[in-house]
Amino acid sequence: MTISKQITYILTFCLLGMMLLACQPAGQKPIIRWQHAVEGAYAADISNDGKLSVVSSIHHGISLWDIENNALKFNWSQQQDSADNLVLAADIADNNSHVLTASRTKFSLWNTTTGVSEGYWQISSSNIRDIALANNGKYILIGKSDGKVVHLTPESGRRIEFLGHQEKVNTVDMLPNGRIAISGSNDFVAYVWDTQTGQVIYRFNHPSRVTKVIIDPQGRYAFTADSKKSANIWDLTNGKLISQLKYTNRQEVFSAVRFSPDGQYIVTGAPSRKVSIWQVSNGKRLESWRVTPREDIRPAGAVVYSVAFSDNNLILTESSSGYAELWQTSLP
Repeated sequence: MTISKQITYILTFCLLGMMLLACQPAGQKPIIRWQHAVEGAYAADISNDGKLSVVSSIHHGISLWDIENNALKFNWSQQQDSADNLVLAADIADNNSHVLTASRTKFSLWNTTTGVSEGYWQISSSNIRDIALANNGKYILIGKSDGKVVHLTPESGRRIEFLGHQEKVNTVDMLPNGRIAISGSNDFVAYVWDTQTGQVIYRFNHPSRVTKVIIDPQGRYAFTADSKKSANIWDLTNGKLISQLKYTNRQEVFSAVRFSPDGQYIVTGAPSRKVSIWQVSNGKRLESWRVTPREDIRPAGAVVYSVAFSDNNLILTESSSGYAELWQTSLP
């Protein structure tokens, strides 16, 4: 039975009020849980449409999963040749054509149809901090610890370096066509910039180091967050602030963010296991829950590596516990 059929049956039973374990109130327990890494994961990414997931772990190397059918598509191990060379970052292209994986000093491009590696590179200075991938593997974005962001065209070898940051780059993202990038750094600044010219389009200042940035794949919004208490949603067409996420904690740090396809919501994941859904227009938190931790670790914990919207107002998560989980939301 495919995952989509399982979901249909589960939701049908819940609506009928049957006493099934999966029919918990929204956010309490996952509808379905899959184990993708036996002893935890070092990195993971879910595709924007929720159909694929890539997971890095010490025992399984790099695994690409077909989530819809709960099937392992490929297992890659090129970069997991030592404990010092573990894959710590992964990104799936918006059209699911390719996967980019990176350790601290090396990165590889993989074809999701054939499973073949289409490129393997090593950087000679500093460390890789974050990565992003354009559709069809056409462009690669690398954020580095020396403050530089590299935009690479694998086919031609063309590369452009963005030098706007003054300190370590923590986070990067770009549009599916690779033309517009966003990067955030320890210098308290997030930049939106043109990858063909390196020219700055917008500068977003923060009161502390910028720890997470993303761009809405449809080019409507940008999200920037820092290490203290500022998480902002920006209008990408004019650079104006739309909303700030409203939370009462002294601080919230985000390890994963994704915009909903209709642009009304974002879902965030945190190093504290916490997953939340927010209203884009006003920054209000609508609901939240916590992913499953590893049972053999005390205190129990898990970093949420990736989040994605799925059909029927469902949310997918991948975390350091090695579990992928599917959650029912209360969204209309």
